[in-house]
Formats: sequence, structure tokens, C-alpha cells
Amino acid sequence: MTNTSERTTGAPLLSSVRMAHFVAHGSLRLDAVVPPEMNAEGMEVLRAGIPEVPYGSLVPAAYPAGSFVRRLLELPSVAGALRSLVGPDPAVDHHFVHIREPREGRAQPLHGDAIIDVRTDAFDVQLMYYPQDVTLDMGGTLRVPGSHLRRTNESDTGRYQNLRGQSRLVCPAGTVVFLHHGLWHGGRRNDSDVVRFMFKIRFNPTVRQRRLWDTTDLGDPRVAEELSTMFPWYEPATGRLEIYHRVLLWRALTGDDSFDLDHWVTRVSNRPQKEAV
Repeated sequence: MTNTSERTTGAPLLSSVRMAHFVAHGSLRLDAVVPPEMNAEGMEVLRAGIPEVPYGSLVPAAYPAGSFVRRLLELPSVAGALRSLVGPDPAVDHHFVHIREPREGRAQPLHGDAIIDVRTDAFDVQLMYYPQDVTLDMGGTLRVPGSHLRRTNESDTGRYQNLRGQSRLVCPAGTVVFLHHGLWHGGRRNDSDVVRFMFKIRFNPTVRQRRLWDTTDLGDPRVAEELSTMFPWYEPATGRLEIYHRVLLWRALTGDDSFDLDHWVTRVSNRPQKEAV
């Protein structure tokens, strides 16, 4: 079933192909979706700081109508993506303004924000907003695609310096990125002469994350292609487990317990109950 109500309010939902991309990569990037005048305002808002909000606050309570953050979340492409990933009325876990000073000389260790989280059928998302152009020498956010379903405890990955296939964000002003809460990432060193700003919000779902996006293309062959994506840092054997976990997550998100990719999950969940005669 497709939820069409969001389209009538101007918030386009994600397609199944884009949702499958998120499930495989652990992130979704929306380039330059915030208009220039809002980015100029955003720079001043982030420079001044954004007060903390109580854990579990719903968006209307956390960010009053007309406030900069509320208007950011109401941009159609942002609202549609957020609705597709966590559903209506998500709770705000926390937010933070990340500031990297020029030539600061240090980087954030590679980490996942899950800490202790063994959920296989639900996830939080982190919105990351970049109000200015981010160039390579400004560092940006390092991400390791496809790492989000590998269970780690926050900074267990901090000793890793570089992984094949990692991506360091270079983007135009007004870019918004959504991350699965478990994705390995870290703020890189700022080697430029410009202060770098990034605003992060972690959202908790308040509804079951099942078919929240536009499912009209659920049968598109590109869905399976996206879910089958392999990444250069995967080990030949252990890396296959990432496909297994993706299938389980896709089953939970779609409600289709028969979905599989090349028999990956079906063969290892085969437990016949019929007695031999």
C-alpha cells in the first residue's frame, strides 16, 4: 500500500529503489536542497548555537513553528525523506552543532553512534545539514558505506584510519544527508582557512517502520540490484553477512517474509518440522 497523503502536502516520499539504496549504503544524500537564503541564515544560527531539547521531544515541541530548524525540516525533499525513513511524528533523540576550526590539526575517530543497539527491525536516522560548500581541504564527514549493519560499540572502529571504498563528503551548500544510526563515520580534519559547520539531529521513530515510503515500484528489478551492492572493504567471506542482514531488514520494512536475494536467507533459515517416517 502506498501512502499518498504526503504527496498532497508537497513532501515527495522516497521510492522503493532509493529506500533499497539506503538499506544497502546506510545513507541518503540530498544535494543543495536548502535554498541559499536559508543557508546564509543557517550559518548565523549555527554560529550562535541551538539550545538542547529534552530527549524524546516531538518535533513541534523541540523546534517551534517558524524557527530555522523547523523550516529546515519542512522543506519538501527533507520532510519526504524523513517521513519515508522513520515515519510521521518522530522523536528527537538529540542534536548537536559540529564546528571544525581552520587548520585544527585533528580528526574525529571513525565511529558508529549506535553504542549498544541490537535492533534488526528498526533504526534511528541522523540528519546532517551542511550550510556551506564543503571542499576536500575542509575535511568533511568521512563515511564507510555498507557498514551500518555490522554490530560495533561506538568507537570500536576508532583505530581504523582508512578503508577501501570510504567516502569523504564534498558537497554544495544546502546539502542534507541522512545516515542510519549505525553507519561508521567521523568528522575529518579541517586543513582549510574556513570554519566548517554541520548540524546533526538524531531521530527516533514513533511508529513501526513498515512501508512508509512510496511502494509503487516495489517490484522494480533495481530494488534487488541495490540490495545486492558489495563494497570494496568487505571481506570475501564475512562480507556476505552484510547481504544476509540487509535481507532481514528489507523483510521487516516491507512485511514480506518471503523476500530473498539468491536464496541467501532461505537456505540458512530452513528448519523443517516434519518428522521423518
